[in-house]
Amino acid sequence: MRLSRYFLPILRETPKEAEIVSHRLMLRAGMLRQETAGIYAWLPLGLRVLNKINAIIREEQNRAGAIELLMPTIQPADLWRESGRYDDYGKEMLRIKDRHEREMLFGPTNEEMVTEIFRAYVRSYKDLPLNLYHIQWKFRDEVRPRFGVMRSREFLMKDAYSFDMDAEGCKHSYAKMFVAYLRTFARMGLKAIPMRADTGPIGGALSHEFIILASTGESEVFCHKDFLEFDTPPADIAFDDRAAVGAVVDQWTSRYAATSEMHDAGAFESIDEAERVSARGIEVGHIFSFGTKYSEPMRAVVAGPDGKETPVQMGSYGIGPSRLVAALIEANHDDAGIVWPDAVAPFHVGLANLKKGDAATDAACEDLYARLSKAGVETLYDDRDERPGAKFATLDLIGLPHQLIVGPKGLAEGKIELKNRRTGARETLSPDEAFNRLVASAPVSRDVGASA
Repeated sequence: MRLSRYFLPILRETPKEAEIVSHRLMLRAGMLRQETAGIYAWLPLGLRVLNKINAIIREEQNRAGAIELLMPTIQPADLWRESGRYDDYGKEMLRIKDRHEREMLFGPTNEEMVTEIFRAYVRSYKDLPLNLYHIQWKFRDEVRPRFGVMRSREFLMKDAYSFDMDAEGCKHSYAKMFVAYLRTFARMGLKAIPMRADTGPIGGALSHEFIILASTGESEVFCHKDFLEFDTPPADIAFDDRAAVGAVVDQWTSRYAATSEMHDAGAFESIDEAERVSARGIEVGHIFSFGTKYSEPMRAVVAGPDGKETPVQMGSYGIGPSRLVAALIEANHDDAGIVWPDAVAPFHVGLANLKKGDAATDAACEDLYARLSKAGVETLYDDRDERPGAKFATLDLIGLPHQLIVGPKGLAEGKIELKNRRTGARETLSPDEAFNRLVASAPVSRDVGASA
């Protein structure tokens, strides 16, 4: 993508309403625009990151055996009355009426609707286990939306819902999502620690929040330092192997880990002081196992081997992709701007032409841009007629992993500069050497936006 043709509205000043780092940087880097309190338009650069995150989530959900569908955002109130949650949910639920005076709501979550879909089609234990998921916009009317997309009213959510014949099957479905979540966050460059959590309005008896440690985190968390060294489950883990999946869960729940709401000071202090970690944390995922909380009142039953009908055992599993964008920035930034992990960066490389209009510099940049694009390396080419300092500041702000800097002085010696955004390391290379280095380091290209 040529920056001269791209829509990237960089802000020089930090907006007054931005209270935390991610909100400030997302607004300044032209990723977002606030339309009203807690509701944002996602601009092209922000949308590319959001799409990268969604692609990773989809791959790991599919790998774990979940099946994607898409449910509507507007739901009939009667479904929520069946479960008993309509009156209990509170003012966070946006309640509306259509032109026929039918009571509707803008869904804050989808347990009721997916249970209604399940009961309409599934009759036998032979069709289980089943896990259905979607990635969909949701709305919760927060009393005080703040921190940008970290706590907004409209947000994107991946929510999955498992259905099993019995409690043992439900436990295995929960474990599969537990493992899938560890892999998902690790692929984004995040170390997410599962912590026992309150089930809240979703309900149930078992729940874990996945927390990343960040100095700007929203709450205090406590855990054993061993979590920082645990290995990510491999891509080829057999999700249907209960022993293998269970062993991962056993390891990742074998040490103390708690948010401030679930913290047991006595248990934490019993750990050797050198092994305690007390830090700030950001929630990036939340999983629940709630048995028959929804299937029983909504009559989602299946016939077992003996023909007897039994309410299915259920769980739900959420990740907020829009919130994850902010969490990634909170964990990956410096004084100059964002520092994206490779897997979620909007572009892999920023190509800076330091002297637009110079024939040799223009030709070298055009050649590199064409070759990188043909090789599938996502490249943002700064071909604007701007001062070099402005181009450097833009590339540092938007945080692309690599910067390819081309100027007439270096080209006279057959060299260009390659900068690593995270480490700041700079290398002087030939154009071919830089090209080969970038091709080798680039993640698999995903279709997240058109090139020009």
